[in-house]
Amino acid sequence: MKIGLYTDALPDLPFAEALDWAAAHGLEAVEIGTGGFSKAPHCNLLHLLENESAREEFRAAIDRRGLALSALDCNGNPLDPHPERGKQHQETLFRSIELARKLDVETVITMSGCPGDPSGSPYPNWVTHPWQPEFAELHNWQWNEVLTPFWKKVGRLAADSGVKIAIEMHPGQPVHNTRTLLRLREIAGPSVGANLDPSHLFYQGMDPILVIRTLGENFIFHVHAKDTRIDPYEMALTGGIDMRSMHLAAERSWTYRTLGFGHGEAWWRDFVSALRAVGYNGVLSIEHEDPLMSAREGIIKSVEFLKPILLRTMPEARPPWL
Repeated sequence: MKIGLYTDALPDLPFAEALDWAAAHGLEAVEIGTGGFSKAPHCNLLHLLENESAREEFRAAIDRRGLALSALDCNGNPLDPHPERGKQHQETLFRSIELARKLDVETVITMSGCPGDPSGSPYPNWVTHPWQPEFAELHNWQWNEVLTPFWKKVGRLAADSGVKIAIEMHPGQPVHNTRTLLRLREIAGPSVGANLDPSHLFYQGMDPILVIRTLGENFIFHVHAKDTRIDPYEMALTGGIDMRSMHLAAERSWTYRTLGFGHGEAWWRDFVSALRAVGYNGVLSIEHEDPLMSAREGIIKSVEFLKPILLRTMPEARPPWL
């Protein structure tokens, strides 16, 4: 496995300087944002699509520094019912798939998209409970009338382009857990799989290691290395649906943290070992969203944390009786 970086964590650095910084601090791969929720500080999507020489220089800049390009990331809401936002995020997804094909990048990361409701409201509507009949009706409408036709189209496009679509299971989206991802896979086909990010699974009460075992080798296309700290008192009091600002880390029931500040080395050893056991040998891409630590400090600490774990969980490092 390689340790990578989602370079959106360094938005103040130009593309070349962000690559230099990554290479100098022991990173082996980069994941580049192309739009959606990302401001895409290191990728001019349209320029790269239209200009072959720009694409060649883009790849060469990464290659010269000994880095791999693990994925293009256009996490966003391609099913946003707001006409401008929805159109923009859909176009970004389709263009990212096309750019991935032209760059020979295997993976595009995104989310399932969260629709609105049949009334035409411009706000996404995330259904989280089946009790009221209206909730169940809306949930079925979103899946049958919006997600299914859209993802059949995306699945065909991805297959025709030779690109894998790695879905991030994320609250606020219809695909937020293992079973909803499996459902989307049935709709879209084998070109759709997981960008496995354990940080979003912890506070939903899920076990990322069991998720890995369930999904297996042919379903996990990419992995985000991001941790979450659960405050047991607040979780017991409030639960995982906590609408307080992400900046209120001292008050919330959970907070995104730098690797090792939410779960210790033993847990991350098990996580890496589970990935190895199902055949994943790709990139662990560090995504820094820790409100209590600067990006540079958090990335450096995460690299230092992961390196010995990867060494200790290499197959040749295991004793012969395992």
